Amino acid sequence: MPKVLFALTSHGQLGDTGRNTGFYVPEVAHPARVFQDAGWDIAFVSVAGGKPPRDGIKPGDTVTAEFLEANGDALSDTPSADALSARDYQAVYFAGGHGTMWDFPHATVLTRLAAEIYEHGGIVGAVCHGPAGLVNLTLSDGSHLVEGKQVSAFTNEEEEAVGLTGVVPFALESALVDKGAKFTKTDNFAEHAVADGRLVTGQNPASAAKVAELIIEQFGA
Repeated sequence: MPKVLFALTSHGQLGDTGRNTGFYVPEVAHPARVFQDAGWDIAFVSVAGGKPPRDGIKPGDTVTAEFLEANGDALSDTPSADALSARDYQAVYFAGGHGTMWDFPHATVLTRLAAEIYEHGGIVGAVCHGPAGLVNLTLSDGSHLVEGKQVSAFTNEEEEAVGLTGVVPFALESALVDKGAKFTKTDNFAEHAVADGRLVTGQNPASAAKVAELIIEQFGA
């Protein structure tokens, strides 16, 4: 069965605000269900390994609650990328959460693993702040994966709307455009995902399950 690797942030502090952050759990839980319903296996990796910090868990989200119950052991001791082989995965999915803005762009081992998955014919997906992992993701020829491709992510307008423009270390939308991405978006917090070949990205948490659906479609194609 095909396998997708969920890439998770290990950064747990929201700048100097004194607030905690981490990987946005629903952006993993909801697409994980889509993948598993389609017969895929799931696995996890984090920047530093071990137990990545969590964010975004909401009362009443039964999908997330069931996901955490089923995957608690795996999420308590995730491997780092240097322990994995790209050939074991058909897709990698950079999950969001504000923590990604601090560690994903500099996670060179993780982004190299993602590049290898892509260059072996696999699919690279990312949602919300997860595309922070694409900002410095280069292929073996030195080109940026996002260059010339349609890409979505948490927008500058959405960052302003949640009041964190001055907290995050950079503007994600602007950084992707600077690397040559053809940025595409819709209204704040509405579902929007785009596949440009084997690169699949989504704008915000509402887009997470759609990214999974598009990855599955690209695999089938």
